[in-house]
Amino acid sequence: MARRKRRSGVLRRSLLLALGVVLLVLIGVYVYFGIYFRSHFFFQTSIEDVNVGGMTAEEAIEELRSEVKDYLLTLYDRNGNKFQILGADINYDYQPLGEEEKLIAAQKSFLWPGQVTKAKKLNVDKSITYDEELLKETVLAMDCLSAEQMIKPENAFIQVTEEGYELIPEQQGSYLLQDKLYTRIKSVIDAGETEYTFDDDLYEKPTVYSDDPVLTERIANIQSYLGAEITYDMGEDKEVVDESVISSWIRVDEDYNVSFDESKVAAYVQSLASKYNTYGDPREFFTAKGDTVTIGGGDYGWVIDKEAELAQLMEEVKNGEVKTREPVYSQTAVSRTKNDIGNTYIEIDYTNQHLWYFENGVMIADTDIVSGNISRGNGSPDGIFKIVYKESPAVLTGEDYESDVNYFMPFAYNVGIHDASWRNGRFGGSIYKTSGSHGCINAPESVVTTLYEKVAVGTPVVAYYREEVKLTAKNTQIANAYSYYDAEKEKAKEEAAKKAAEEAAANMPEVGEGQRIAEDGSIESVP
Repeated sequence: MARRKRRSGVLRRSLLLALGVVLLVLIGVYVYFGIYFRSHFFFQTSIEDVNVGGMTAEEAIEELRSEVKDYLLTLYDRNGNKFQILGADINYDYQPLGEEEKLIAAQKSFLWPGQVTKAKKLNVDKSITYDEELLKETVLAMDCLSAEQMIKPENAFIQVTEEGYELIPEQQGSYLLQDKLYTRIKSVIDAGETEYTFDDDLYEKPTVYSDDPVLTERIANIQSYLGAEITYDMGEDKEVVDESVISSWIRVDEDYNVSFDESKVAAYVQSLASKYNTYGDPREFFTAKGDTVTIGGGDYGWVIDKEAELAQLMEEVKNGEVKTREPVYSQTAVSRTKNDIGNTYIEIDYTNQHLWYFENGVMIADTDIVSGNISRGNGSPDGIFKIVYKESPAVLTGEDYESDVNYFMPFAYNVGIHDASWRNGRFGGSIYKTSGSHGCINAPESVVTTLYEKVAVGTPVVAYYREEVKLTAKNTQIANAYSYYDAEKEKAKEEAAKKAAEEAAANMPEVGEGQRIAEDGSIESVP
């Protein structure tokens, strides 16, 4: 029994001794680390994302400095191009301000058992230094600032293309503002950032954008003009003024003001007139005798009123109108076909001294006539005319005559068709050559009566000679007669030609024996 008590006491003492030893060890460990963490950072502590757990202030500073030396700033421009700045290139360095020691002192080291398992991220006041001149040199040497990469922005503008006028959008370009870029990169480095994408405000910007109110208004106006389509009804033909024509008339100045080059519009109207005006044009005319004569002159035919047509065309295009119409005419003819005389007309053959009236292609009347006295210079005007008016009765007056007639139908100035009772029924033949009229067409009253009743004002009159004549009377000049002969003008031409020949002869080099004049006007020897 006593032995059992003795063993139990020994065991108790041994256990207490062991517990005492463990306690002493624990106290030792606690005291050790309490003292240790007075000069070292708690485990799982980081500063500026750098692990400094278990390090002294000096060791942490060296670790932070080592990390800073590996500093790398990655930059991206607006096109996604990447550029980098190494800390080593700008002498980037970490300068402690004593904050590390303060952080260790503030740790409450003997409370370490509750701290060592917790992750702690600390911030310190620090000083990052770098060479600003080296930074500036590095920035300016970046490829994004090279001449090839620095593309100036372009303003939105209106441009004529193969498809017509278009609003071309602005181009942002890649022209960086160097000073602003340097300042921005410097602020990024000062903040310790490692990545930065260039903001749009670092680039030079266009001053005019595609949504500019002035541009959008101007292009809308242009599109309205180009949407106009004027179709000219020219009878057998059509002429169309559409975008393909109008686009060449439009002008846009540097301030985007839209105007029309009126000279080009006028040129178009002139081309229309040149193509379709028939006033005074020579025509091939199929005669009542079955042959064809060429006759021009006179005052008959289509005439486009160029001034009025220009004004109307400009207004219609500016209003964006789509329509079909005839041009504005100052004078019209019977038909818009190639044969604008039509098939209702009066035909006068001066050579054969005969007159015919056709109505819708059917001969209604024909008669012998007496026309103007050729021998006295009163030959009747030839050409294509039209009945100007009708008068009954009428008194015909001239410098030396006054005649009463029952019917008068003028067609060329003061020349017209009328009855002539003084002819006593004698018409035709060669009377006109020596005893003809002062220029009018004398015809039997019975025929003139029929003509007066049936022929409408505006009916074409085709009058021609079959032989060459020279008409010199004033009325033939005024009437634009086909055979009008201007003696003074022809004399002036002859004198000018004679003078030119004399001058050419005076400038002709002298040709000696064995020489001749070459094609280029020089003297050459005869081979």
